[in-house]
Amino acid sequence: MPVQDLDKNNFVNTIQNSKKPVIVDFYADWCAPCKMIAPIMEQISDTRMDVDVYRLDVDAAPELAGQFGITSIPTIISFKDGAPYKKAVGAQGIANILKLVD
Repeated sequence: MPVQDLDKNNFVNTIQNSKKPVIVDFYADWCAPCKMIAPIMEQISDTRMDVDVYRLDVDAAPELAGQFGITSIPTIISFKDGAPYKKAVGAQGIANILKLVD
């Protein structure tokens, strides 16, 4: 399944209603490191059926970026049971991203 987009209207319900761990990539279209990790996020989404993978454009939802303390992008936050669990800032490899849900 492709990485799904979140926005300010569906973020809370999507995260809180997920029965699986969730990974959210906080990104921006102009961010080069964000573009570098996009294929990795797609790979995780395609191969790990036990994890939901989303992305959120921080330029389109600055209030959510502020709520989660996003000061650099890409920032990847995992959520378990609707609550933030682990966080990684900067471009990450697949192994480091998957550690966020372990």
